[in-house]
Amino acid sequence: MTMSPSVPDDDRPTPARFAFDRWTWKEIAHLLANLPTAIAGFVYTVFLIGVGAGLSVTVIGLPLLALGLQGARGIGRAERGRARGMLGVRIDEPSPAVRGRRERGFFSWLWTALKDPVAWRALLYSFIRLPWGVATFAVTLVSLFVLWPVLPYIARGLTNADRAMVRALLSPSDELERRIAELESDRGVVVDTAAADLRRIERDLHDGAQARLVALAMDLGLAKEKLNHDPEAAARMVDEAHGEVKVALQELRDLARGIHPAVLTDRGLDAALSAIASRCTVPVNVTVDLRTRPAQAIEGIAYFTVSELLQNVSKHAHATQATVDVWRTTDRLMLQVTDNGHGGARLEGGTGMSGLAERLGAVDGLFVVDSPQGGPTTVTAELPWRDLTDAPVTR
Repeated sequence: MTMSPSVPDDDRPTPARFAFDRWTWKEIAHLLANLPTAIAGFVYTVFLIGVGAGLSVTVIGLPLLALGLQGARGIGRAERGRARGMLGVRIDEPSPAVRGRRERGFFSWLWTALKDPVAWRALLYSFIRLPWGVATFAVTLVSLFVLWPVLPYIARGLTNADRAMVRALLSPSDELERRIAELESDRGVVVDTAAADLRRIERDLHDGAQARLVALAMDLGLAKEKLNHDPEAAARMVDEAHGEVKVALQELRDLARGIHPAVLTDRGLDAALSAIASRCTVPVNVTVDLRTRPAQAIEGIAYFTVSELLQNVSKHAHATQATVDVWRTTDRLMLQVTDNGHGGARLEGGTGMSGLAERLGAVDGLFVVDSPQGGPTTVTAELPWRDLTDAPVTR
């Protein structure tokens, strides 16, 4: 019996093998791990909500729910780590929920923990992951043995959905985190500014009007002693005391103007800024285009901002002309001070502009300096608009 020749080894078909790269295998492993992690997260969420809601009528219900929400943050942290290691998704960690709150008492901590949006989003993520975990596990396991030629495409599509869920539910709110950081910084600026203003007022009162009033009381006491035996000397001392009273009153007026000038309260920005411009060493053209008055706090900040900028024009700019423009755009109060001086002004130049920028930033305002060498200098400031409840601007 003649045996047919065997097929040479080189002519045999190449056996099938998996030729997936490292990231494909990581994606497959992530999809297969979805089921156990989804089951664990789902059980944790259902148990926490059920027990926390059931015991909320007792004294331990809400604290237990608050602690459970802190644990949900841990689940979110673990899922972000898994996505980072197996899917290459880089997601920043959110800010701590109760940073610096424990010192303010148990109930403050409890309320902060219960309304923590990061923890609630992590719970929502864990709750909706169970059906997704079952589906991805089944599809990946079947494809691994039946549809392996197209498995990389299937894995990429499923993990893209995973990436979208992680980004949507486990990412920090960038805008919220930025605003929290800004407000924390602005609060410190406001506190420091208020403390500095109080120290300045106290120093001005102590060194100025208070000292004059003490001297005035002593002079009037001496005049009273001389009234009977030396009336002429007493009359001279009373006359001198009258002059001291006038000086003390002027100092008190100046101090009050530095706190909140009467013309600003009575007549608004137009008249108040015109009064500032009249004291500037260079001619200033003031244009105020406001149909109504802003809130007193915003009006005061705008007044002192323009006052400081015009003082800089007088002292540093070497200008021959300046303009002040004030107008409103939707929900912002706009200020612009321009001079034709030599320019070169900077926020860090030691002319008080950095302090102005901090004060405006503390109330969600903006402060921009455009001052090339050789001039001109244009300073633009923005403040949030809040309406004043009383009458419109008096022209």
